[in-house]
Parts: sequence; C-alpha cells; structure tokens
Amino acid sequence: MTDAESDRMTRILSGLPTAARQVLVETDWDSLHHAYGPAGNLPVSLCSLVDEDPGARSQALAALDTAVLHQGSLYSVTASAALFVATILDHPMGLAEHEGHFPWDDGPPRSLRAALLGWLGQLAESAAYGESPERDRTHWQWEPWHDAARREHDPDERVALHACRDIRPTLYDAVEPFLSCADPHVREAARGAAVPLLCAPALADRVPRAAALVRARLNTVTDRRERAGVARALGLWGTDTSDLLADSDPAVRVCAALGPAPLDRPRALATLLDALRDPRTTDGWFPEPLPGLDGWFRFTVLRSALALAASFEEVAPVAVAIVAAGGGSFTDHERGPILFRAFPGGYDPARPLAAAQRDLLRAFVDSDEETGGIGGNRLWFRAAGLPEDRDGIAALL
Repeated sequence: MTDAESDRMTRILSGLPTAARQVLVETDWDSLHHAYGPAGNLPVSLCSLVDEDPGARSQALAALDTAVLHQGSLYSVTASAALFVATILDHPMGLAEHEGHFPWDDGPPRSLRAALLGWLGQLAESAAYGESPERDRTHWQWEPWHDAARREHDPDERVALHACRDIRPTLYDAVEPFLSCADPHVREAARGAAVPLLCAPALADRVPRAAALVRARLNTVTDRRERAGVARALGLWGTDTSDLLADSDPAVRVCAALGPAPLDRPRALATLLDALRDPRTTDGWFPEPLPGLDGWFRFTVLRSALALAASFEEVAPVAVAIVAAGGGSFTDHERGPILFRAFPGGYDPARPLAAAQRDLLRAFVDSDEETGGIGGNRLWFRAAGLPEDRDGIAALL
C-alpha cells in the first residue's frame, strides 16, 4: 500500500460504520483471492467506494465487477466484500451520483447506493444458481448441456459458493429497508437484489413481509416499469399474482405470469403466449432490461412459457410459428429451447412422432436454407437425441 493509499484509508476509515471497520479489520484479506489473484489490495478499493472523489468511487465499483464478481463467478473474497458492501448501503456517500467506469456503461448517472444494490443482486443471482433446477430452466441463457454443478467440482469454488449462500440473511437484512426508499431507482435496485436473495430456502419466512412491502407500491405508482418489476418479484417469490394477471397493462400481466408456479396456470400461460405472438412489442416494453433480465425480454417470456406448459402441445402453435418465422429468431435463445421442450425425454426412434413434434421439425426443415436453424442449433438437436443435419431431420418426416 502506498503512502497516499494509506492516508486515504485512514481518512475514510474514520467515517465508516463500526460494522464496516470490523469487516476490514477482522478479515484476513491476504489469504483470499479474486479473479486476478491475492486480495490483499482489496480493502483499498472497498474503502474507495465511499471516497469523495467520484473517479475513485467509479474505479472501486469497477473492481467489484471485474475482480470480485468477474462475469458472475464467485471467489474466496466475494463473501467478505459483499458483507462490507452491505454495511455501507446507508452511508451518506450513497446519495452521490457518478457515471460508469467502462465505455459500455452508457446509461445515465446512478447513485452509489443503487449501484451497490445492483451488485449485490448480481452476487445473489450467482449464489442461487443450481439450487432450483426448475427456476434455472427459466433463465434465458440456460442450456441443457451446461454443467449446473460446475462450481462444486473445485474445492475452492465450492467454499466460495457456500460462503456467499451463508451470508444471504445478512445481505437481505441490509437490503430490505431500501424496498421502500423514496428514490425509484434505489427501490428497483433493492428489489432486484431481494428477488434472488429471497429465493433461498432458508429465507422463505422473510417473503411475506417483503411481498407486503413491494405490493404496497402498487397502490401509489403508475409507472409501468415499477409495477411490472413488483409483479415479477411477487411471482418469483411464489405469492399469489392472480389479480395482476388481470391488470390493464400487458407488461404487468406478463411479469405476473413469470413465476414458477402461478396459482392460475392456464391464464398465466395464455398471457405469456399472447406476448410471444407480438415479440416486437414485447421487447419494446423495457428498453433497459429489468434487474436480472438481461437480453431481449421475449427470451425470458419464452423460457417461462415452455417451463409452465404441461405439454409441448400447449405451446406448439406459437412455438412452431417462432421457428417458421426464420430471420427474426435467435439460435440458442429461441429455436433451441423450443426444440428441447418438444422432446423432453429425448427422441425415441421406436415411437412415432406426435403431430406437434412433426410440425416443429417440418418448420425447421422448411426454414433451414434461410436461417441455418438446424446446423446452428446442433447442440440442441444433440441434446434432444435428434439428427444434427437437415437430411437427417427430413428423413424423420
């Protein structure tokens, strides 16, 4: 640590909450690692999160993104860094705004508090992955050949994963007060963190209170984005969203249908399928993705519809139309998941194709010259136990 860093640390430490100083002092940072090696230098970055210099704060946030939670990966230092972040959420510097550090951070300036809550949400998403295969399959990037337990293979990664899961009650306690914050951007970031945190089985008892806090906003706000975000949170927490399936706003109705097990499954599925019939409009609802929903919104809607359907026949008309549409479809995020849902147990040569399966494969063959949909989806065809080329698929028809 340089003399300048030491002086800055001393100055900042004096203004930190006691809990934050305890994390810094009681953690053996030199024994921990982040994406780029030993984490002995991390306390400087953590303290810089509340530096008066906006450039220093921006660089410190960048360190959280690139080193402590690099592309969603968890490291031995991640849990300790998250505990520190949780202790400074209500720091006065949390109101300060700054621009993003990276060239791709082209959004408007955001408050430090909203940025930190957003980071905790990303950490919670990573920690929750693999706990519920049913929930994981609704993620727009899920792939059947992906090793959901890959973090469990390496002892260090396993320790890091469970350390992050163990601190979720503490993180949620720090996040909950901001679910009712006056700042809508902070409320959204807090909700984005609370959603994956409360998916933890050990936090099920916190859901009713959280649901009451976010649902209270429905009586006071008319903003589509916030109402839809509340509907999604309620659905993912397993609370009853039947009333929101009748909301006047289609975006709110769809978000209310995204939960893993809506009480009114037929109406929820119909709501999702209606949205998929007009994907251009559906994608336009949220120009900036809701927290936890990167990628085009229709990808999430499709995955949720495929997971909610009791059989492929329930979604076949819409699914076949998506494949037949050709150029507007995406390989891994639309055609592939549709194919895999049509053959959930894998193709069985001893059994004749069902009518819906035949219609789907014919749509792949008919649109293949334009889209390369069969070759481009080779891994999905393999996962479904099907031939991986056009001639092989045509022979089945």
